[in-house]
Amino acid sequence: MAPSILHSARAKRNGGSLHDIEASIEEQIEHLRNEIAAFAKIVGENSAKQSQTMRARAETGYEDLTARGEELLRELQHGYVRGTREMRRTVRQHPIATIGAAAAFGLAVALLLSRR
Repeated sequence: MAPSILHSARAKRNGGSLHDIEASIEEQIEHLRNEIAAFAKIVGENSAKQSQTMRARAETGYEDLTARGEELLRELQHGYVRGTREMRRTVRQHPIATIGAAAAFGLAVALLLSRR
């Protein structure tokens, strides 16, 4: 451990020279520089590890999200195909009712638009 400032003051009281005090201060400054450099290194290493961890989590989340999106798209396409088949079957089984429903819908839309 580097000598403290109090140590420097004691050296001065005990007949230490100005040169000894300067040397002591320089030693303390050098010691602080070394500690700051070590601290910066530790912070840098921890930051790099955290960055890698966060990146891995983000990549995993992105992959999961992409897979879920593809799954939803397949489900929607399947539902669309199933709905189309059902509608075609209903139109083929009840053609007159389908024409009547389309006419009623058209009449309702015409009435709503004519009131504007």
